[in-house]
Amino acid sequence: MACLAPAEELEIFRRPLHSDASTRVSAKGRASQLAHSGDEELVALAQQGDRRAFEELIERHEQKAYHIAFGFARDREEAKDLSQEAFLKAFSYLKKFDGRSSFYTWFYRIVVNVCLDYKRRAKRTAAGEFDETIESQMEPSHNPARPLAPEQHVLAGQLSRKVAVALQALPAKQRTAFILKNNQGMSVREIAETMETAEGTVKVHLHRAVTALRQSLAELA
Repeated sequence: MACLAPAEELEIFRRPLHSDASTRVSAKGRASQLAHSGDEELVALAQQGDRRAFEELIERHEQKAYHIAFGFARDREEAKDLSQEAFLKAFSYLKKFDGRSSFYTWFYRIVVNVCLDYKRRAKRTAAGEFDETIESQMEPSHNPARPLAPEQHVLAGQLSRKVAVALQALPAKQRTAFILKNNQGMSVREIAETMETAEGTVKVHLHRAVTALRQSLAELA
């Protein structure tokens, strides 16, 4: 049996089942019901084999998972594969989810661990170059209202590359805390739960990360 790439495997959950018109009407009502369900309710249904419940979890969390992955990978395709790998791992481990933490915390812990594994693999293969098309510190979500002048565009590109290199040079825990705080807007408490550490430790990681980034970027000031 041929192995599927993460993106192809994840699409299995989204392939529509054969249905007639009445079934499609029922499916719409079902989709609306699931959309208004909480994560824990969806997890309980998915644990019982409800594929559509897990599809709803994917749709609910895929953008945030992607942006976290982009913060680590700095590459769109890599980020897409990493976020989908995290969903596959979550699906595989779903039976073990016991509700002691929220699904939100449990899942994003998986995302972070997948990304850290990716960084360790990249380091072992001596991958030290970064994508030359990096556009900003965070994955862009919209175009600027006014186009940049040529010299501004050059400076913005230089700054974004410098930020990317400086961010990747941070120790793993500092980089993780910084990405979750600044790219995803997580609170210190949420970061602590995701990283399974104390809130005070997260604050130290954030302080050191910001200090290191400021020092790295000082020459561009």
